[in-house]
Amino acid sequence: MALLGQRPRLATAPPPGPRPLPGLALAALGVMAAWVTHALVPAVPMLTAAVVLGLAAAHVPGVRAVVRGRAKAGLSLAGKRLMRLGVVLLGLKLSLDDVLGLGWATVAMVLGVVAATFFGTWWLGRRMGLPGDQPLLIATGYAICGASAIGAVSEVSESEERDAAVSVALVTLCGTLAIAVLPLLQGPLGLSDVEFGRWAGASVHDVGQVVATAQTAGAGALGDAVLVKLMRVAVLAPLVAAVALSLRARSAARGAGTTGKRPPVLPLFVAGFMGMVAVRSTGWVPDSALAVTAHAQELLLAAALFGLGTAVDLPTLTRTGGRTAALGLSAWVVVAGVSYLGVMVTA
Repeated sequence: MALLGQRPRLATAPPPGPRPLPGLALAALGVMAAWVTHALVPAVPMLTAAVVLGLAAAHVPGVRAVVRGRAKAGLSLAGKRLMRLGVVLLGLKLSLDDVLGLGWATVAMVLGVVAATFFGTWWLGRRMGLPGDQPLLIATGYAICGASAIGAVSEVSESEERDAAVSVALVTLCGTLAIAVLPLLQGPLGLSDVEFGRWAGASVHDVGQVVATAQTAGAGALGDAVLVKLMRVAVLAPLVAAVALSLRARSAARGAGTTGKRPPVLPLFVAGFMGMVAVRSTGWVPDSALAVTAHAQELLLAAALFGLGTAVDLPTLTRTGGRTAALGLSAWVVVAGVSYLGVMVTA
């Protein structure tokens, strides 16, 4: 009971958590800078520029303090939530007719490339002793569709943000190098324009990087490259489901009878991705709407990748930098070599 003349104390609310607005605003500025970079240098994909700018922002004096402080919550939100939305809209780029139009031989080739790259990279990363989920995430990025696939799998596996950021940075770097290196190899490898397009689609990581690489050989090469690449994107949903099932089985084996949280077999955003594929397959979505959603998807992924880029800490990365770079180069050789053999067999 309060003393006479003394006001009773009111229960104080807990202090509010960090606000995401400063980080989201910084991510928006990063997207604008990435767009300007791509407009000035078309050979640099917008998503690649977003990762690099995020990494730079995390290490520039003055900006670094904002990134690690007030903006951290919003940048983390961008790297996770906006990535999910971008993956959902990515499904509108793919239709079942496009996949079937490739022919069963090409479909089998793509599945073989994905399997060989994923399991080969994951096994090698484990043998090299890379920390955390980096072997899994790097294998996913090289095998499927770069940063988008890394973001999807890291959500299911609940990977540390640092592991996802390092994996995105590595895959983005190698995909950027592919834009310059692969066109130089078309002649020495004896590839026709269409064969080169399929090779680029089967071996380069991000969709934008595939476009930048294949367009050097003309419109025919670009069309086949995008179709083959989108076939790899279609493998994203079953791969995420397989990772979720593996984690559920491992969790059950460790603690049978417990009621701990287990990842869903099909996360909501992956179900959304599959739903968008089904919608696109109906043929009812007008081209104008597809163009708008394609721009929205690129902006969302650019903001997410800028956020992930700010999570990379170069001093920490240097501790495993040699092993990480070696895995990246090895995986690049694997995916390029296996896809080249696949293109030659199915040509």
